[in-house]
Amino acid sequence: MKLLLTSGGVTNESIRDALVGLLGKPIDECSALAVPTAQWGHPMCGPASVRGFVTGDRQGVGLTALGWASVGVLELTALSSIGEDRWVLWVRDADVLLVDGGDATYLAHWMRTSGLADLLPSLTDTVWVGVSAGSMVLTPRIGSEFVAWADAPDDRTLGLVDFSLFPHLDVFPTNTMADAEQWATAIGGPAYVIDDQTALTVVGDSVDVVSEGTWVRLP
Repeated sequence: MKLLLTSGGVTNESIRDALVGLLGKPIDECSALAVPTAQWGHPMCGPASVRGFVTGDRQGVGLTALGWASVGVLELTALSSIGEDRWVLWVRDADVLLVDGGDATYLAHWMRTSGLADLLPSLTDTVWVGVSAGSMVLTPRIGSEFVAWADAPDDRTLGLVDFSLFPHLDVFPTNTMADAEQWATAIGGPAYVIDDQTALTVVGDSVDVVSEGTWVRLP
């Protein structure tokens, strides 16, 4: 897959240009699937916030409101009950997966349970756009600070990339650079600290930072 890992979504023109570059064609020629699943695992989220994500009503930066040719909803908690013969084709036909935030460990659980995690390596031309937990789920660990799902066994996620992410720099009182440095020490591996005006693109082994804001790589 080609990855666009964001903190707050497509929040500026630089990130939007990076998305178009990964897609290889205009947004209005692409089909998207929106994945709200991570929200159900976080106590700050619920029906209203899921609706906001799906409808694109999110302070002007909603991923589903970017002008796609089509947008569908892929709810991972339903997939294991309907069979791969139905949903795998939906995923393969999509140009992009728009994966919202919430709790990354909950999202990782349902990606494994549904079978989506096993399918990802074969989606070589598909673009994954993650927001917050939707980005963090592809990293090896998220740190205990970001685990909100009560049934999470630990802070491990899917490990499709070899670095961790600390999102929302300076957005919340506990997301300062000092907090990030302490978090990175506990993570014990390479990590990026990014604000909501920053994203990472990952294509193969190439990782690039796209930013109109603040970011740092630790250690």
